[in-house]
Amino acid sequence: MTLDQIRSQFETILGNNNVLTAPGDQAPYLVEWRDKFIGNTPMVLRPGSTEEVSAIMKLAYQHGLKVVPQGGNTGLVGGQIPVPDSGEIVISLNRLNKIRSVDASGYTMSVDAGVTLQAIHDAAEQADRLFPLTLASQGTCQIGGNISTNAGGTAVLSYGNTRDLILGLEVVLANGEIWNGLRTLRKDNTGYDLKQLFIGSEGTLGIVTAASVKLFPRPVATHVSFCGLDSPHKALELFSLARSHAGTMLTGFEIMPRVGMEFALKHLPGARMPLSEAANWYILMEISAGSPDIDLESMTETIFEEAFEKEMLLDAVLAQSQAQAEDFWKLRHGLSEVQKHEGGSIKHDVSVPVEKVPDFLIEAIAAVEERVPGCRPVPFGHMGDGNIHFNITQPEGADKAAFLARWDEVNELVHGIVATYNGSISAEHGIGRLKKDLLPDVKSQVEMDLMRTIKNALDPKGILSPGRIL
Repeated sequence: MTLDQIRSQFETILGNNNVLTAPGDQAPYLVEWRDKFIGNTPMVLRPGSTEEVSAIMKLAYQHGLKVVPQGGNTGLVGGQIPVPDSGEIVISLNRLNKIRSVDASGYTMSVDAGVTLQAIHDAAEQADRLFPLTLASQGTCQIGGNISTNAGGTAVLSYGNTRDLILGLEVVLANGEIWNGLRTLRKDNTGYDLKQLFIGSEGTLGIVTAASVKLFPRPVATHVSFCGLDSPHKALELFSLARSHAGTMLTGFEIMPRVGMEFALKHLPGARMPLSEAANWYILMEISAGSPDIDLESMTETIFEEAFEKEMLLDAVLAQSQAQAEDFWKLRHGLSEVQKHEGGSIKHDVSVPVEKVPDFLIEAIAAVEERVPGCRPVPFGHMGDGNIHFNITQPEGADKAAFLARWDEVNELVHGIVATYNGSISAEHGIGRLKKDLLPDVKSQVEMDLMRTIKNALDPKGILSPGRIL
């Protein structure tokens, strides 16, 4: 069958307007936001229902067509971008954008895969509930992509990863069959937990078309603080102190370096430094309460008093309004974006045991500064769960292309240090195309063989996101 004939069949399934072939129409689907991955495709398909996804996959399976499902295109490891000249067809899920149901009394919501994370937040809020997954890209990213990459974010400390927030899935398999596992049961011990196969599989085992997610009570009060410290070791001490007082009410604990804050203040519109004096490191701390009987202000003051007594803190300020709390969070969420304005950035999404975060930071910063003199390390992230986005901005005035050409070299250096701490080379962004060659170095042969066995069983023709992960 010729490409024109295949396109004609897809147009019969989807309508002409939802089979994109013009370069201008395809452009938004073919580049990753950092411009590290740029692809091309014979066509971009935009199904509007699970049944249309199923019809697409039946045709693709019949003819051995390679497909790449894509959500909000916010992924950072290239999995959602078609490989140039590979013939991979993009299946965009952005038309699957309906919230199917909200069960406030049962604390669940069922949504299509193309619903943005922000839309889920808004729907939960309307029902006086909380969906805790929180990402800088939540206005654009879609829940199907969050599920496929097992996204983390800033609330993992209290609520867990995406994997911990999913009750059920609806998935279209490689051969077009639809698995309806869209359950809302909290307990179900009837055999294998199949949904876990697809969570974090990055579109290589099936296409998630809908999900049932957990909701939580909305906090009645939230206190957000911005703190200045001398070192990551002081930050760890503050974390232990805050956790001992707040327990699971500690819903955020983010670490940021001085240079990152300087970038934010320079490039984020309206950004202001919360503290009167600069520090080497900063912590954004959030404590939330589900009961009005809990005095968060007193709890925060107690944490601050003990921290100052034990010389953990240089300075700290508690947000005095919701608007000020949002301004604090904007500084943290803007750290990835502002690095673009400073030139090339070599990025790492790693994790180490929480108690090893300070030692890792000091060792890794020293190592990259020695290897690339003048570089500006900007490590930041979720200290409370051990996940650090260890990014390195090019030296001032350096050639961007020459700096980025050292990506693999610097990756090897940083990942080697991560390995000495029994950490992970991908804490929340996934493997995709960017890290697939690194995976055998951190997984045993048994693990690699098991993953290949699962892949071959669910996608025997290898048409779903080929060349990703494995």
